[in-house]
Order: sequence, then structure tokens, then C-alpha cells
Amino acid sequence: MLWPFNHFRKPRLTPAGTIEAIYGMIVTQAREPIFYRDLGVPDTVNGRFDLLLLHLWLLLRRLRTVAQGGTELAQALFDRFCEDMDDNLREMGVGDQTVPKRMRAFGEAFYGRVQAYDQACDQATETGAEALAQAICKNILNGTGIDQARRLAAYAVAADAELGQTGDAALLRGVFRFPAPLREDET
Repeated sequence: MLWPFNHFRKPRLTPAGTIEAIYGMIVTQAREPIFYRDLGVPDTVNGRFDLLLLHLWLLLRRLRTVAQGGTELAQALFDRFCEDMDDNLREMGVGDQTVPKRMRAFGEAFYGRVQAYDQACDQATETGAEALAQAICKNILNGTGIDQARRLAAYAVAADAELGQTGDAALLRGVFRFPAPLREDET
């Protein structure tokens, strides 16, 4: 039963160490060499950013289904992502006055990709995989390499399914793994 004044209670937040561990898992997975070597993701700042967004989206998509604690963890991970982007911009020498403009561009890129990937995944299974491949081709592979985009989409579908099989408690504690990226002989 929900009490009428539940909104006065402080939400139970995931410990900062768990957020760092989960965000670290996302970053580590996005840096797997196979994505750049075999799946055509450009090994550039933009390519790494786009692959990080793909993995963050996969986890945030799954967290939407977690009834208790999912929203809080999703927000904490998004906040950590924003902090990371801000830190990276400053390390690259972007000036204080330019950082907010670049952060706004990151936000627009994030929300645009999330919308495109969600729409693709919400389509029927077979056409959804092709729609996801098209979105990945456009957003990650700069409009070229549809075969590689299909392999990357197959990986994303497998990761989405594996995260879907992970229990809510395991997700909230950061006790899960992304699947290994698919090698060419596995597609």
C-alpha cells in the first residue's frame, strides 16, 4: 500500500561505489578492441562516445523495467555519464565558456540516439533488428558499413536479451556482465 506522504521520504540511493563500478563496466565494454578492429566503429573520440552511448542506453533501457530502485540508478548513471563528459572536455582543453555548449550537444546526441534505438527495438523482431542496424549505421558508423552495423545490432540485441534475463537485484548491485561482442564467425 502506498502512503499519501511517501514523497517526503528520502529515496534509497545506490551507493556511489556501485555507480562507479557499473559506469566502469559500461566504459570498459565500450572500449573492447573488437568493436573497433572487427565491427568498424571508428577509433576516434566520436566513435568511442557513440559506443559508450550504446552501452549506456542498453542498461538504462533495462533499468526502466526495474520497479524499485531502477529510476534512481538510471538517474545516477546518467549523472555520472554527464560528469565524465564534462571531465573529458576539460582534460581536452575545452574552455569553461564552451563546456556548457558541448554538454548540450552531448545531451542532444544522447536523447536522439536513445529515441532512434528505442524506436528500432520496439518494432517487430526481424524488422526491429534491421531498423536498429540502420540506426547504428547512421549514428555510430557514419552511414557506411551496413554489414558491420548488422553485426553490431545483433550484439546489441543479444546484450539487451541478456540484461533482460538478469535479475533486478543483480542489476541494482552491479552484479552482471555485458556479453562478449560477436566475432565475424559467430554471426
